Amino acid sequence: MLFIVHFHDNETAEPDLRARYMAAHLAFLGDHKDQIHAAGPLKEQDGQIKSGLWLVDVESTDAAWALVHADPFWPTGLRDRVEIKQWMQVFADGEALI
Repeated sequence: MLFIVHFHDNETAEPDLRARYMAAHLAFLGDHKDQIHAAGPLKEQDGQIKSGLWLVDVESTDAAWALVHADPFWPTGLRDRVEIKQWMQVFADGEALI
């Protein structure tokens, strides 16, 4: 099943957390490329990064949460709030999928 994972950053977190843990985070994404199909930051209108998004293909919401908790960013306090929602893709590459 496809899920989106929407991360909201903790605005009171240390400002250099993202940079300090980025290499470990990217390695984690690479190690889980069979489940995490896309990942990246979401920029605000002013260009600041305050959130991020993953597209994951896992069996359940619990499996998506397991990935979130295994991410090296998780224990740092960078994340303030996480939303996980099942996503139903209905259109891709110019074609309807339903």
